[in-house]
Amino acid sequence: MDDLLQLEVHDLEVPVLTGIFSEETHLPQPLRISITVDLDVAAPFTPDTSLAASKNYMDIKRAATALPAGQHFTLVEAVADHIADTLFTSDARVSRVDIRIVKLAIAEHGESIGIRRVRHRP
Repeated sequence: MDDLLQLEVHDLEVPVLTGIFSEETHLPQPLRISITVDLDVAAPFTPDTSLAASKNYMDIKRAATALPAGQHFTLVEAVADHIADTLFTSDARVSRVDIRIVKLAIAEHGESIGIRRVRHRP
């Protein structure tokens, strides 16, 4: 079994233009986005290993928070695919992306309603 490094950025609240119903399409909806990235890296890490051997967590956060301005995503599944494509394009070492998106505006009693999208490098 190969060693694995997973980087995680969880529970980002991001306003996104998404939805299919008329009441959803005019204003951004708050989404809670969590991302786990599998990164192919050489192991092991030593105390003086540079950041270049891993990945900056802020790159993962930016993939979720820097969505195209004014872009409407009909489905949150498309939001997840956009994030995954951004991560695959930005770093050849990203082998798998696991994205969870919760639609906060439709929760009535604190429940989590949303999707999980897992993509592997094409």
